[in-house]
Amino acid sequence: MEHVKASSRRPWVVGVSGASGTPYAASVLRALLAAGEAVDLVVSRASRLTLLDETGIPLRDAHWREDLAEWLARGADGKPDTFRGVGLDDVRYWPAGDLAAGPSSGSYPVKGMIIVPASTACVAGVALGLSKDLLQRAASVTLKERRSLIVAVRETPLNGQTLKHLVALDEAGAVVLPASPAFYAGATHIQDLVDFVAGRTLDAAGVPHTLYRRWEGELGGGSRAAE
Repeated sequence: MEHVKASSRRPWVVGVSGASGTPYAASVLRALLAAGEAVDLVVSRASRLTLLDETGIPLRDAHWREDLAEWLARGADGKPDTFRGVGLDDVRYWPAGDLAAGPSSGSYPVKGMIIVPASTACVAGVALGLSKDLLQRAASVTLKERRSLIVAVRETPLNGQTLKHLVALDEAGAVVLPASPAFYAGATHIQDLVDFVAGRTLDAAGVPHTLYRRWEGELGGGSRAAE
């Protein structure tokens, strides 16, 4: 019997939900690709509205590559062409309504999944196992297969029900990572604050990056870096 050679591609699934914070997703995507990681991208229907509102960029299924290129080139301050030369050769895009897509199955090989930003509705859906779209289904598969799931929740304040859902995700093995920028790294621009959250997200995934200055045990390092 002839065996088909298995593909060596093992991407990170990146899910973008409808919460405000699309610059976080863009920073994570750029850094994953810069690190040589393959990416499978799932963008929820609600997040398309957020992306359009925050950047003016649509994300169309039939034109996703050119729309994604324009999005990833844009800085957190909204300026176009801030980041040039982001290669998309190892990005695979799956429509959110495609429940037959690769990431919907545990037999599809992936390293793990990052949801950035994660809305409270997305958090609830994943915690309850609703699988109403591909993003939630892929997250449920990630948990059941005991793979890494990082949930960068972006909401404030948090009510009791959402806190219970986040505890449930933590107990299921996910990393709950609030999108909380820090200031010790010497941020001088909105992009620095965005990149800090993206960097901490990639830290949780074990992906190397140079998105922020790490704490070195010296007071005043952030102010010196800003000079």
